[in-house]
Amino acid sequence: MGEEKMYKGNKKILFMTTFAFFLSFFVWFNMAPFVSTIRDSLQLTTEEIGILLSINVALTIPARIVIGMLVDRFGPKNVYTILLLIISIPCFWFALADSFWQLFIARAFLSVVGAGFVIGIRMVSEWFPPRQLGLAEGVYGGWGNFGSAAAAFTLPSIALLIGGENGWRYAIALTGVLCIVYAIFYYRSVENTPPGKQFLRPKRNGAMEVTSYRSMFGLILMSIPLYAALALITWQLSLTSLIPTTAAGIIYIILALTYLYNVYKIWSVNRKHLKAGVPKEEQYSFKQVAVLDFAYAITFGSELAVISMLPMFFEETFSMSIAQAGMVASSFAFMNLVARPGGGWLSDKFGRKKTLLILLVCLSGAYIGMAQIEASWPIFAAIALTMTCSFFVQAGEGAVFSMVPLVKKRVTGQVAGMVGAYGNVGAVLFLAVLGFLNPSLFFMFIAGSAFFCFLACWFLEEPGASKEMSKENSKVEKSGKSKEEVAI
Repeated sequence: MGEEKMYKGNKKILFMTTFAFFLSFFVWFNMAPFVSTIRDSLQLTTEEIGILLSINVALTIPARIVIGMLVDRFGPKNVYTILLLIISIPCFWFALADSFWQLFIARAFLSVVGAGFVIGIRMVSEWFPPRQLGLAEGVYGGWGNFGSAAAAFTLPSIALLIGGENGWRYAIALTGVLCIVYAIFYYRSVENTPPGKQFLRPKRNGAMEVTSYRSMFGLILMSIPLYAALALITWQLSLTSLIPTTAAGIIYIILALTYLYNVYKIWSVNRKHLKAGVPKEEQYSFKQVAVLDFAYAITFGSELAVISMLPMFFEETFSMSIAQAGMVASSFAFMNLVARPGGGWLSDKFGRKKTLLILLVCLSGAYIGMAQIEASWPIFAAIALTMTCSFFVQAGEGAVFSMVPLVKKRVTGQVAGMVGAYGNVGAVLFLAVLGFLNPSLFFMFIAGSAFFCFLACWFLEEPGASKEMSKENSKVEKSGKSKEEVAI
């Protein structure tokens, strides 16, 4: 009864934060339903459309890191409100654009909204006890992710309802209006923590706080792929005629200098307290973060990559129409509604590390099965296998984020930001590999990566509730009072 009182109102917070994330994805993918319309309306080339699709995810990687730091410092209520308000500007910009470069700049800034995911991870972790955290984070991630599918279904209908050649502009502008309205509503309706619970902030800002020299070296090393993914996107764009080689070279230099500055910040933020020595009760292992990074790169990264190629795969393999292939492929995304919460629930019920290990093995096996799909297969069997594979992928995502908030409470936003960014890193890597392999080998490559991740997860120390949370709850249990009374 005491725990129910302690977290009273958490279902409301979960619903409202999930809708904020849903709206973030709704906005992030508001261009997807209108690609061909925009191409014809503004007379864009296929090459230019490809660049717009690529830039739509580019800034999400650094944004998740930055947003993670801001969340831990200023709280999810303020950061989500400001993000939604700011992101409405490129929505309107994109809706009014009449040239490729206007679309490009608007889309680059719009990619930042993908970082909204990180904010809710911290908010939900504040409002739910550890034993319910996996399911709560799974509902948040799974149902929020559905915003991309909702955009595909609803925005074309809105454009048709408005009618005219500018219907797509009004539909996209409407998403900006929704951001403004909901930002105000969200700010007035939520709080960072339940009454009487302290919102723990990092002791230092500017880089992730670690608790050993070994962890600091690990953080420096694990930061490299974040910049490498951006360099890979730049290289892919440099292969087109729209991004000159000179411009690409300048971007590489900027990325290298930014990485070096990041290394300096990691050192300056951590050197004093590491030299003084970190008390044992304050320590956490960065190895946990690194393994979760890898696991999310495999799960969420493969989801994004597979969703991108699945319609064409079904279209070519089974001689389907574009519409039929799109509907079949959408089954992969639809599984988010049950699979991600399911992965979180299984983690709460049977253990987080054990659940993740089992899901990774099943995921690897399912991708091996996907590699065997060919034209002679009954279509229902191919669809059933695709949905099964999708379940293991998204349940794995839920299992990963059932652990993220338990690594270290006061840096939850930064840990979530880094793990979330690795999901995008995985997508960039898998999509790059797809350019060199046929679908069968592509699925086998993901299967092999998942198996190596399974081996890495054996070294994962399953995180429990943070020391801060344990101390706080122990005070409540010993006193026999509510958390509000203890705080007073």
